[in-house]
Amino acid sequence: MQTTEAPIEVDDELEFESAEAVLRWALQKFGQDVALATGFGAEGCVLIRMLAGIDTNARIFYLDTDLLFPETYELIKKLEARYGVHFEQRTSRLSLAEQAASYGERLWEREPDVCCQLRKVDPLREILSGLKAWITAIRREQTPARAGARVVEQDRKFDLIKINPLAAWSRRDVWRYLKEHDVPYNELYERGYRSIGCQPCTTLVQIGEEERAGRWRGTAKTECGLHQ
Repeated sequence: MQTTEAPIEVDDELEFESAEAVLRWALQKFGQDVALATGFGAEGCVLIRMLAGIDTNARIFYLDTDLLFPETYELIKKLEARYGVHFEQRTSRLSLAEQAASYGERLWEREPDVCCQLRKVDPLREILSGLKAWITAIRREQTPARAGARVVEQDRKFDLIKINPLAAWSRRDVWRYLKEHDVPYNELYERGYRSIGCQPCTTLVQIGEEERAGRWRGTAKTECGLHQ
């Protein structure tokens, strides 16, 4: 895996900078060796709009599991048309048919961790191996596991720099930005979804439930493995 020649000094002053300032710093520091990873959630749409305002050639990629909602694929087209950006598509080396032949049908129901490893984590590891840093849309308030996220931190799992420009943002901050700037977002949010991933593993969130309660419902799983 490609790493920087020397450890990057994580500047704590970036904790107090705006998300746009953090993105500018990232592009100036790493150029084409940094990329935004997005699943096209509300937060990702915010960062896509910000990046497009800085440099439409900034690298942005998504992990296409072949199991995304039709609404997500439609949103991808809308964002590309609106902002003139290009999304790099990354997929599993296994088609769904090949996965079923090797692991059985509907692996996501029986062994969701294995399914996520094959369709998300492995493709992510491949693209990150060619980068020095990656940008994510995680926020501290999303889950207890993300509460300690720094704006810029060392990613020990993938051995590079991880940049979280929205770490300190609230959900209200995200939606205020989307509305104020007329940013396209997934229409599933209007139907009661709060966190949107693969179609088989995403359900509606009920009143009083936490934001990611609809992901992998009925299991102890809370993360796909990208941010663990």
